[in-house]
Amino acid sequence: MSFLIRFLVNALALFLISYFSFQGIHADSMTALLIGALVLGLANAFVRPLLMVLSCPLVILTLGLFTLVINGVIFYFVLKWVPGWHVPGYWPAFWGAIVMSIISWIVSVIIRDVSAERQRYSP
Repeated sequence: MSFLIRFLVNALALFLISYFSFQGIHADSMTALLIGALVLGLANAFVRPLLMVLSCPLVILTLGLFTLVINGVIFYFVLKWVPGWHVPGYWPAFWGAIVMSIISWIVSVIIRDVSAERQRYSP
């Protein structure tokens, strides 16, 4: 259930980025939007941890800021690979990844499961 909720939150964030054509990033259809959200979610689940381990010295050296570069790279290459998505370049993808993270965080805070938190902290 958590995977489905996270997928829908990421799809909503991608929809907002595409709808407002943030930095020129947009999808041609709703199908491309959903496929992009699915592939981006899978890349963040499997590829991102591998890149984080490989770039660990850079992440430590930059006090975690290199993570933003990794997020931008994943966002750029995944959405370039998915047909129906248009990403003009790396820097729009970098800013798009940051906006997507902010939107996902805000939506996650709004729809978080309060009952699970109560169970975790109750004696």
